[in-house]
Amino acid sequence: MRVPRGADSVSVPAVVIAAPASGSGKTTVATGLIGALRRAGHRVAPFKVGPDYIDPGYHGLAAGRPGRNLDPVLVGMERVVPLYRHGAQACDLAVVEGVMGLFDGRIDENQSGPIAEGSTAQVAGLLGAPVVLVVDARGHSQSLAALLHGFATFDSTIRLGGVILNRVGSERHDQVLRAACDRVGLPVLGSLPRMSELEVPSRHLGLIPAVEHGAAATAAVDAMTDLVAAHVDLRAIASLAQTTAAGPIWDPGVELCAHSAKARFAPVIAIAGGPAFTFGYAEHRELLIAAGAQVVVFDPMHDELPTGTAGLVLPGGFPEEHAADLAANTCLLAQVAEQAGHGMPVHAECAGLLYLTRSLDGHTMAGVVDATAEFGPRLTLGYRDAVALTDSPLWRAGERVRGHEFHRTRLVTTGPDAATWGWHAGGDRIREGALVHRVHASYLHTHPAGNPQAVARFVAAAADYTPTRAAT
Repeated sequence: MRVPRGADSVSVPAVVIAAPASGSGKTTVATGLIGALRRAGHRVAPFKVGPDYIDPGYHGLAAGRPGRNLDPVLVGMERVVPLYRHGAQACDLAVVEGVMGLFDGRIDENQSGPIAEGSTAQVAGLLGAPVVLVVDARGHSQSLAALLHGFATFDSTIRLGGVILNRVGSERHDQVLRAACDRVGLPVLGSLPRMSELEVPSRHLGLIPAVEHGAAATAAVDAMTDLVAAHVDLRAIASLAQTTAAGPIWDPGVELCAHSAKARFAPVIAIAGGPAFTFGYAEHRELLIAAGAQVVVFDPMHDELPTGTAGLVLPGGFPEEHAADLAANTCLLAQVAEQAGHGMPVHAECAGLLYLTRSLDGHTMAGVVDATAEFGPRLTLGYRDAVALTDSPLWRAGERVRGHEFHRTRLVTTGPDAATWGWHAGGDRIREGALVHRVHASYLHTHPAGNPQAVARFVAAAADYTPTRAAT
């Protein structure tokens, strides 16, 4: 990775919000904390550990700026601090929400030591930031002291700065829990009562994205902010926050310099957005622009292809929830099929793959990929070490990439399209995705910041494409 020289060595202080396990209330606390600190006058940079696309949407509502991800698995350990420093620019404080339990991460048989790859603990260590542990207090009493002692001493490189008690049942319950925290020398930074009305609606892949939930999402964020502001010591949190993360600031332009010159003219790259396509990384658009593209976001449920579109990005999301509306926009489906057939470069991940199939749950889609898709019986989830099987507008055959799958749909009938990715899962040899013309479609999510060469190639391919009349 190339980095700018002479980068400022001062980092924005951060606090990491973690938990002993999933379901403890991290998102409620982190989102409410971001909103409460902003309300108190701070410029807060919001981050999420791992490949989660949904929580950053709520963080962004609370912060008034994009939520960003820090994922050592997808971007490499060396990029975590530069990406943090890039996302925290112009802020005075950062809140980093963890993933799963504090020490949970990618399962690797060759792992040595307690810090799992991609874990909240790993990111906290890279940033040099203290951890606040959110504990679901239901069912806890004096034994909470033993749990906290374990988390505080499991790895001496992780600084546990305090505890936020969540879902506390009564004043007496609060007193008992505080006594347990005192016993192990951990300050209680907040104590939140049980409030079922704060539950944000969820479905098969977690919370419903904020952009889909609309005004209700804003109301939920406001309620989280009110709760944290009333029951958490914001001054103590702000005083606790720190980071020792020094070094370069990630710069998309510098990152791309190693891979190609800027496009000779600015091709229009259309990115699908709206309720059906909500999964993406802020750095993707920044890299596309740095590579010389004009980026236009459109909603495939209602819009046509933007004028002059020379490249199309179809990110992840929930098309299965909006299949009827997507199918109803027959003009766009025809435009996408025509342009793809004439060689327009298309980068489609997960939801994008489904949109390009012949049909999704019986609803007609673009028909670019010779397959049909349906909602499936089980969740497919996890990191993948993949290799590109053939050349495409983004990848060269043999290139290796780390990606992430996160879907509950499946392709049920497939034609002869060439596969894009290959990897091994246990003893199985997996071949996945479809390469059609200059269309790269796959279930695999990748992080553009970890693969800037792919973004540079995609923009270059778009610059070489002349849209047909229907897209002009």
